[in-house]
Amino acid sequence: MKIENVHLMSPAYRKDIDGLRAVAVLSVVGFHAFPLWIKGGFIGVDVFFVISGFLISTIIFRNLDNGTFTFSGFYQRRIRRIFPALAVVLAFCFAVGWFWLLADEFRQLGKHMASGAGMVSNFVLWGEAGYFDKSAETKPLLHLWSLGIEEQFYIIWPFLVWLLWKTKIKLMRPMLAIAFGSLALSISAGKIAGSDFYSPLSRFWELMAGSLLALHALHRPALPAGNPAVVRAPEMRSFPLSIGAIRSILPDIYAFAGICLLGCGYALITKASVFPGKWALLPVTGAALILAAGPAAWFNRVILSNQLLVWIGLLSYPLYLWHWPLLSFARIIGGETPSASVRLSLILISDVLAWMTYVFVERPLRFGVRGGSKA
Repeated sequence: MKIENVHLMSPAYRKDIDGLRAVAVLSVVGFHAFPLWIKGGFIGVDVFFVISGFLISTIIFRNLDNGTFTFSGFYQRRIRRIFPALAVVLAFCFAVGWFWLLADEFRQLGKHMASGAGMVSNFVLWGEAGYFDKSAETKPLLHLWSLGIEEQFYIIWPFLVWLLWKTKIKLMRPMLAIAFGSLALSISAGKIAGSDFYSPLSRFWELMAGSLLALHALHRPALPAGNPAVVRAPEMRSFPLSIGAIRSILPDIYAFAGICLLGCGYALITKASVFPGKWALLPVTGAALILAAGPAAWFNRVILSNQLLVWIGLLSYPLYLWHWPLLSFARIIGGETPSASVRLSLILISDVLAWMTYVFVERPLRFGVRGGSKA
């Protein structure tokens, strides 16, 4: 195992992935601010899990292929990605809590700050009230549970992939076994209300869905897109549904199917659903299909790659960090759910804080002051 710090290769940038990030974060923010209007918005976190599994596993696989993978480089990259913005938000929560919270509330905040910084929030929250309970609204760092699950996955996953790679074992079958095992655990544990919402073992399959897609993408050429007539073999032009023609529209078929599944998830899943379990198949499969469609699919190229969604996607991580503490503190200080106008104002403030965090904290530490990639 190499231990020297070697620059890790990054996957080619795709605007549509940032657009999908925007859809995910907007749905989560919308659910937290207006839960009666956007009832299934919390499944945006599951979309994030798929995106993360796809991008991070692509980095691991490509660097293993090229002999440039190092654990030190991988974890340095994760630290630069996660902790700078998180530290700013934790400092803000500490300052607000110091002046506004009661002693018991401040002690609980301190516990949640420590668990958030240690990436074990999901375990701490698992032992407390459920994600959808009213008491959850007064926990400013409740949303860090998802970071805990993601980082716990990345403590285990790189070592497992490296071990399989070194022993020349093909990755697909072990990955499928892990994914289906985790999914089965999620479905079975879901029969006990709330028992698997915070569990990493019953959530890992969602990240594995992205990882499986990354492995498949690296060993198969990208799906073609464009005029079907261009890709048809000459001897097959007389057939309206030639293999080439079908392959040319597959990206759009994937994207359309993904949109439908994701839309069904947002429309049908509510906090009353036994979630994740079987219901999580809708957002996870939908997100995976949209990613599989690639940047050439019409929806990905025109809708997800538009400038506004890409901009929101770039801010998605700090926006996710900022929005919930503001909503939660407003609820604690006011003693009741803030009015719709106040909640909307807080979301707009979250946007500003997210932009400031991205420009002045996250981007300089990840890419350097000149914008060159350092991560």
